[in-house]
Amino acid sequence: MLKEKLKDYNIILASASPRRQQFFKELNLDFEIRLKPVEENFPKHLIGSEITDFLAELKAEPFKNELSTGDILVTSDTIVWHEGKAMGKPVDAAQALEMIQSLCGKTHEVITSVCFTTPEKSRTVNSTTRVSFSELSKDEIMYYINEYRPFDKAGAYGIQEWIGLIGIDHIEGSYFNVVGLPTNLVYKTLLEIID
Repeated sequence: MLKEKLKDYNIILASASPRRQQFFKELNLDFEIRLKPVEENFPKHLIGSEITDFLAELKAEPFKNELSTGDILVTSDTIVWHEGKAMGKPVDAAQALEMIQSLCGKTHEVITSVCFTTPEKSRTVNSTTRVSFSELSKDEIMYYINEYRPFDKAGAYGIQEWIGLIGIDHIEGSYFNVVGLPTNLVYKTLLEIID
């Protein structure tokens, strides 16, 4: 349905994330992938969704002068927001362990912003999901880190992986947002943009 409505548009996904690329395939969208390196730095006064909005929009900047009529560029950013701080991707196993231990027995937020940019306009939307972790032992966490190497994931975990199966008590909000993209919001916003 969406594919038919978008037949006169060129969807450009500016993301190297295999999870986001897979979601676009599962939404049955024709799209191309274009990548440009961006330093993901944000002003320190930003909090929560202000950070992901800023970064999603920042990722669109390098493409703005090369968009043609009919192009819709999609850029996105996800953070884990916990105890007033943004958790990025861990640099090593020790940092991954520290991150996951800090999430255990508590609830955090996963926030994703998606920026849609055309030659004429730009629109940014975001989604927040609350995720509650149960207590996990150091052995369980280290098993996960060693087996799944979650160094490309904010907060050092993937809900769709082993740790999600055994460690997540409940979530409030979109599951797909935690995996990396609020697909229902992407679908709805694309329909609104072309309307």
